[in-house]
Amino acid sequence: MAEPSTRTVERALVLLGAVCDAGSLTLADAARETDLSASTALRLLRTLEGTGFVRRDALGTYRPGLRVVQLGAQALGHESLVSLAEPALERLVERTGESSYLSVPSHDGEGVYLAMREGTHSVRHASWVGRSIPLEGTAVGAVLTGGHQGDGFVVVRNGVETDVTAIAAPVSPGGRVVAALSVVVPSYRITEAEARRIGALVAREAAALLMEPDTGTVPLTEDLTGEPV
Repeated sequence: MAEPSTRTVERALVLLGAVCDAGSLTLADAARETDLSASTALRLLRTLEGTGFVRRDALGTYRPGLRVVQLGAQALGHESLVSLAEPALERLVERTGESSYLSVPSHDGEGVYLAMREGTHSVRHASWVGRSIPLEGTAVGAVLTGGHQGDGFVVVRNGVETDVTAIAAPVSPGGRVVAALSVVVPSYRITEAEARRIGALVAREAAALLMEPDTGTVPLTEDLTGEPV
């Protein structure tokens, strides 16, 4: 009888954890550490290898794969980036009264709202944290894909939603865009001049977001995909 899928997932995760804890394991050691038969351990290890979660070296030993490293870097990067961005988001709300967002690229080729501070106006943009947004035709998408102009920010009206204007700027330590800061405003109450004023504020906060205050260096050494910056 086939093994229940939840049991298979549980065994695969335990096996992956054993490999990561040890740093490297032979098939025999992996089976022994997880109380699995050698055939079951081999089947699961091959699946993990095929998806990049483990790799097998020239001696046949299993080690953590690149996918594990990438996911760890993404998790740490997101957590630290949100913490770093919180003061900037709060300042943008204080200076504009509008909702402000931190967004990052997602694995499926879109963007995702990672954090936000809600505006203070009675009519304001409610939280979209966790929602995906298209990269094409949006302010956040434009800056995440390097489409911002010399002013350092992008203004898009009626992008994701009608009657809404978004103003975004890139967070780009070392010249590599890793995130975007944005302010979202109901279009009826923003003029072109106000959009430029807010754009300058967003660009300034985004440019300073990953800079050490004393040295001007970037504290993160990897972007959110685990690649060096």
